[in-house]
Amino acid sequence: MAPRSKRPRVVRMSVELPLWRALTGYRILTLGYALALFVFNYGEYAHPLTGALYMGVLALWMALTWRRTASPERCTRRFLAADLGIALAGILLTAFVDSADRIDSGAATLPSIWAGGAVLGCAIKGGWRWAAAGSTLVAAANLAERGSPARDTVHNVLLVWVSSIAIGYIVEVARASERTLARALQIEAATRERERLARDIHDSVLQVLAMVQRRGAALGGEAAELGRMAGEQEIALRTLVAGGLLPPQGSLAQAAEDAELAGLVQPVPAPRPPSGPCDVGALLAPHAGADVSFAGPGTPVLLEAAAAAELAAAVGAALDNVRKHAGDGARAWILLEDEPDAVIVTVRDDGPGIPEGRLADAEREGRMGVALSIRGRLLDLGGSAELLSVPGQGTEVELKVPRVSRGSGVER
Repeated sequence: MAPRSKRPRVVRMSVELPLWRALTGYRILTLGYALALFVFNYGEYAHPLTGALYMGVLALWMALTWRRTASPERCTRRFLAADLGIALAGILLTAFVDSADRIDSGAATLPSIWAGGAVLGCAIKGGWRWAAAGSTLVAAANLAERGSPARDTVHNVLLVWVSSIAIGYIVEVARASERTLARALQIEAATRERERLARDIHDSVLQVLAMVQRRGAALGGEAAELGRMAGEQEIALRTLVAGGLLPPQGSLAQAAEDAELAGLVQPVPAPRPPSGPCDVGALLAPHAGADVSFAGPGTPVLLEAAAAAELAAAVGAALDNVRKHAGDGARAWILLEDEPDAVIVTVRDDGPGIPEGRLADAEREGRMGVALSIRGRLLDLGGSAELLSVPGQGTEVELKVPRVSRGSGVER
């Protein structure tokens, strides 16, 4: 027989969980105090056997239910009502069990400060409103037991009332903060996923649509109509990537299908992600050609596979920008450097450079090549992307990836 696999243990973190644990400890300690106080004053009660019976019921109740206040799921409304009822019964029963002289002198009730645990349970469970209701009932029971609003009784009643309401309010604020934090983490995760998808879209779909538009305009005829449709879809998709709400005009899938049938675009199968350490130089070498020069160390430059793939994709995006914006006769150079703590790739061209403010305008227009495909990839890896461009003197992009990237445990 195969051994049974253990189910993964799910640990729920909550800002109020320490309060429940503290409440459990409070109820246990105050029960011991109430029992010791009763035993010490046993001979002074008018009806000690009745008091002993109540203390026995209280001890039994605690033995059966002490775990109920360890978590909010176990501490139900019925339990809190019963717990508060036992506390109120003990306070009112004190008027019958204890002597009149002891009551007038301000002697403690049978449950003593254990009754505060029932009020605190209401505060933690339901906030300040439940705390106000529970502490008001306890205050009324104490005043009824004493028979008159003596100064010490009023003082204790106000202390329980104010402290329980304050704790209830703090719990409500903590819960609201926890919900806000959870929502912020969800938004951050969704934003990171959106940026990752936007990079993939920019590196594949948007470039294909731009190529279809150019090829269609050059071929003319029906191809020109397909190029026009591809241009509309590129604009709509860029708007969505940039976070806009402009609906696409026409069918993106239909435009891509028509372009493929027309022979303008050949479908490219998605590459399988590599595994294990990867040579960055081997990924960058295929970019070398008539207009692109590549230089790097003679030995392999190893990076964790996912980081190497993202770095190569960022280099590809930088070269795409060179082809689009630097002109037909522009040349580009790729320099790979192997540093002890990082891998640095520099992409330089001899084009006209980037006019001041052009990158900000491109982001507003939905052209996110530098913002997402280059900088976004490097930031996710814990690295950096520095861009230096002087009008008329070309553009230089320096990409730096640390040896141990964010989320990676691979080190050279």
